[in-house]
Amino acid sequence: MGKPFHSGETCLLLDAKGRHYLITLSPGLEFQYHAGVLSHDEIIGASEGVALRSSGDARLVALRPRLADYILRMQRGAQVVYPKDIGPILIYADVGPGMTVVEAGTGSGALTMALLRAVGPAGRVISVDRRADHSDHAAKMISGFFEGIPAQLDLRVGEVSDALADVEVDRVVLDVPEPADVVPAAADALTPGGVLCAYLPTVPQVQHIRTALRDGGFSELHTFEVMMRDWVADGRSVRPEHRMVGHTGFITTARLIDTQVGN
Repeated sequence: MGKPFHSGETCLLLDAKGRHYLITLSPGLEFQYHAGVLSHDEIIGASEGVALRSSGDARLVALRPRLADYILRMQRGAQVVYPKDIGPILIYADVGPGMTVVEAGTGSGALTMALLRAVGPAGRVISVDRRADHSDHAAKMISGFFEGIPAQLDLRVGEVSDALADVEVDRVVLDVPEPADVVPAAADALTPGGVLCAYLPTVPQVQHIRTALRDGGFSELHTFEVMMRDWVADGRSVRPEHRMVGHTGFITTARLIDTQVGN
């Protein structure tokens, strides 16, 4: 038996047609949709994976959301980084346990949550956004997934260059309009061999950041985008979906090198 659902946590409900509904469990509340009503009290105390019936006799399965489920269905303020890009960002920026990562901007907190998982309890994520409303919204979304703000998260409002001025970091992850302006501060804060990763929507922005990185002491520049296409597999019928998730952003990574030649 798995850990039972409790009040205050987020629950993902799946119906018979594969539709997903994200709710926060609270005693006395009800989930209402086109096929009837389901009391939160029926979910609280039940084990994950339980199948329940709505008042309209429709089947609903209760699960804890994966991070991808939560990101795609949570309430958004700023545009989120999609799961298809988050995975490659974590891998190619090589974010791992115990690292100190500076992120800008926080946005709705999607990438922030993935970074927190990657660095683990021994790591640290400093996430900066220029807008207080974005930071406040991200705090709510992060708290909703983790049931509180993780101890290793430092949310700040202001300029990322200021945050980089007083800390040595292993990784810098940027989702801001002009990341090239941050390169000098990142070069000063990163440990040698550290990785800077920038997520950008347009080709001119990519050109700008790559020039700044080459001039700023970085090497191993790598720019790519990720396309994602689902497949339908129903008996002997196996085919690609008619639609796919195409361009959402360019990912650019680079490593800081020590330009001082030893004697």
